[in-house]
Amino acid sequence: MLTKGGDGETATGKPAAGSSGRQRWSGGVPRREAADGDRDDRGAERAISVVPGGEEAVAGVWLGVADPREETAQSGVDRGGGATQMETANTAAISGLVTCVFVGLFGFLGWEVIRHRQNTKKQALLRQTDEFFQQHGGQLLLEMMKVEGNVGFTLYERGQIETATNNFNKAHIVGEGGQGTVYRAEIDGTIVAIKRCKEIDESRKMDFVQELVILCRVNHPNIVKLLGCCLQFEAPMLVYEFVQNRTLHELLDFQRNRSCHVTLGTRLRIAAESADALAHLHSLPHPILHGDVKPANILLTEELVAKVSDFGCSTIDEKTQVAPKGTPGYLDPDYLLEYQLTAKNDLYSFGVILVELLTGKRPLSKERKTLTSMFKEAMTDGTLIKLLDSDIVNEDNLRVIHQAAVLASQCLIIPGTARPEMRYVAEQLQQLAFADEVQQDPQPPLVLAGLRFTAEMANTRTTSSWQTDSKTTGVYSLEKNVRLCSRIT
Repeated sequence: MLTKGGDGETATGKPAAGSSGRQRWSGGVPRREAADGDRDDRGAERAISVVPGGEEAVAGVWLGVADPREETAQSGVDRGGGATQMETANTAAISGLVTCVFVGLFGFLGWEVIRHRQNTKKQALLRQTDEFFQQHGGQLLLEMMKVEGNVGFTLYERGQIETATNNFNKAHIVGEGGQGTVYRAEIDGTIVAIKRCKEIDESRKMDFVQELVILCRVNHPNIVKLLGCCLQFEAPMLVYEFVQNRTLHELLDFQRNRSCHVTLGTRLRIAAESADALAHLHSLPHPILHGDVKPANILLTEELVAKVSDFGCSTIDEKTQVAPKGTPGYLDPDYLLEYQLTAKNDLYSFGVILVELLTGKRPLSKERKTLTSMFKEAMTDGTLIKLLDSDIVNEDNLRVIHQAAVLASQCLIIPGTARPEMRYVAEQLQQLAFADEVQQDPQPPLVLAGLRFTAEMANTRTTSSWQTDSKTTGVYSLEKNVRLCSRIT
């Protein structure tokens, strides 16, 4: 079928040769795209369609649509830039992931190394504590405790002791002596005293274990209670009840400084209680020898009740020779010569304490003579009254003072074999402490915890009674001192 020619169309409706126009078929209707000449200066094209009858009609207006070729080129550029950005982002993500993996791996390896070292140290410590436990007779102690049955004794762990003493911080130290160091500590809410003993010789292991089993059963009002021990250190740790107050050493220093008044009855009672405690230890089936009897090892409660402490590390049987231990001024000369600890050595040290209670003087001073030598000379010359503490001397108690002095002399006899037994000394002191003439002078209230111990006390020299003003001491004139001296001898 022929249609109108012109404008580049043939009878078949196809574009004629040489025609610059382009046709598209859409929905069965041919549509001619604008040729290059159909564009205006803005690059817009006119939409033209062919309607039935072959007439051209303007199907639309000039549209501001970009050239598809330009769109294709532009979209190609956009896709290229987007691909580049995506590749960069992927690379960064992979790098971050790899970095995290390496950091995690190195962190894990480092943690494993640290954990391995900690485990190695822990294993080494466990082996060491087990060696110490065996060395100090821990297994033997367990077996003996099973045989004894129902023993109120605790075996503490190493960690408990280290925590309680803050790794043996010096701020926790409450006492030091020839047998070890004592720390104030708290275990399971209870205040205790932990004694860090000197090392125990292998040959003494059996004696040490037997001693612990015996001590844990000791229940004496004047002996500090042994609660338990820890054998996982190089040296044994003994855990005692803590006596919250002062020591006899401090009480004597307060007395010398005239910070308080301690009556003769109180002094003799403290001596009697201490002697009774030592006598009890000496009379046990396996005798316990203290080895370092001194005022600092006699604790005082708030009621001024004496409690003997700081024993249990060096006590041995009488057949064993050891290097001398103790405190200068209280050591038995026999012990220094023979290096053999016996009950008589404890008796000598106690005798020095008794003389110290009667005279108020220290066992050692800047003078050449020791207190024991001055005391023996005074007893021989009949001049004891000049050596006594003026605070306890009056006309009514001279008999008691003289008997106490005689008892102290017996404790200081050399050789030691001539000394009495500690039980005898304790009984005699008990009678003297509660004699009628002594009880006439009651002890005034005394709170040691409220008194301050100062360095000046250590340098304070006590004036002899015959040199002291009677207004401040209550001890009389020189004439009365002479009369008292003749009566006491």
